[in-house]
Amino acid sequence: MPARIPNAGLSRRDLLKRTGGLAALAAFTAACGSNTGRPAGTGGDGGGSKATLSQWYHQYGEAGTKEAALKYAKGYGDATVGVQWVPGDYGAKLASGLLSSNGPDVFESQLNVAMVKSNQVVPLDDILGDVKDDFNPNDLKTNTIDGKLYGIKMIDDPQVFYYRKSLFDQAGIKPPETVDDLIAAARELTTDKVKGIFVGNDGGSIIGGPALWSSGGAYLTDDNLPGFANPRAAQAFGKLHELFASKSVLLGAPADWWGPGAFVQGLAAIQWTGLWAMPAIQKALGDDFGVFAYPKLDAQGKQALPSGGWTQFVSAKSANIEAAKKFVKWLWVDNTEFQEDWNLNYGFHIPPRKSLAAKATKLQSGTAAEVVKLNQDFGVVDRPAWTPKMGTGFTDLLTNVIRKGADPAAEITKLDKTVNTELARLFG
Repeated sequence: MPARIPNAGLSRRDLLKRTGGLAALAAFTAACGSNTGRPAGTGGDGGGSKATLSQWYHQYGEAGTKEAALKYAKGYGDATVGVQWVPGDYGAKLASGLLSSNGPDVFESQLNVAMVKSNQVVPLDDILGDVKDDFNPNDLKTNTIDGKLYGIKMIDDPQVFYYRKSLFDQAGIKPPETVDDLIAAARELTTDKVKGIFVGNDGGSIIGGPALWSSGGAYLTDDNLPGFANPRAAQAFGKLHELFASKSVLLGAPADWWGPGAFVQGLAAIQWTGLWAMPAIQKALGDDFGVFAYPKLDAQGKQALPSGGWTQFVSAKSANIEAAKKFVKWLWVDNTEFQEDWNLNYGFHIPPRKSLAAKATKLQSGTAAEVVKLNQDFGVVDRPAWTPKMGTGFTDLLTNVIRKGADPAAEITKLDKTVNTELARLFG
């Protein structure tokens, strides 16, 4: 169930950063036709009958997720809810679907300020009521713009490095404390049969965000200014190229970083992926694995990891906004049984509700508990002011630096221009 983080790279999460609005409309129409997810032959208010709603999900990889989503929709009695399970480029299809009333009524995504500025989503403050204080404050913060809450967090998804304990022990290596330690460990663990590390099939752009944070930088500062235009960020990006150039990075894995296949099949000694993958890793490897956050850049840096996830929104284009809000409240505010099921029975996710997280026994021991603690100590949440265009620019920076060896400082200058132009457009 990855997100996940606004990291660069072609994660399912980051596809949302690369959407093209009207430019993607033709692709959306070809892929989905008139299938909005609403039950056939129904729509609107139905002349006094129950409202019909379309709920969109990206295609989760964990077994049982689609069946669970269908079960939740079927269990709702106040509207007829059709589930649209969207394969492929969910971000592009969603961007197009939100342009018209033929898109979703309810959908999952991650908030950015452009969605609010273009009136794609509606505020949801009124559906939280007395349980607002039970939600993780960071999950409220990342979905709030100008004091209004636009989304209800469904799952919290931290990402970390997984490593094979047995291979580390054989090589006499400890979990890395700095990025230089990580590069050295990847080299040491690389053999003719096993690569030292897997950070995605593009060579590592998924860890671009953590690399920046490990230097003390940020996508944006608290007052929405670029937080990456400095020499330490350039140094952090340069380390990603150094890792790529070390010949210890696995490329061309059968599945990308969001699935644990490369790790459990023994193709790499270290892999970056999410908490959601832990049950599959436990099943394959028993206790022969550990976890660590992205290491600090140096003694002045800090460990880091993205604390991403998915959030439920109501489309401003919906013909049944109030009915859609009522459904979201039923499923993601009131129905704690389904919330627990979604977070803990299809991969591991941290429930956004503090009361549910407190009794999530599957996350309270072993390596799962370690990830939860790392997320508490070092997790970085999304900033809604970071827009898709900014994300595309960041991806371009990482591609040029990591794979092509471009000068990080020069690439930062280009990104700084893009980001400042976007900020001026949005905020004046």
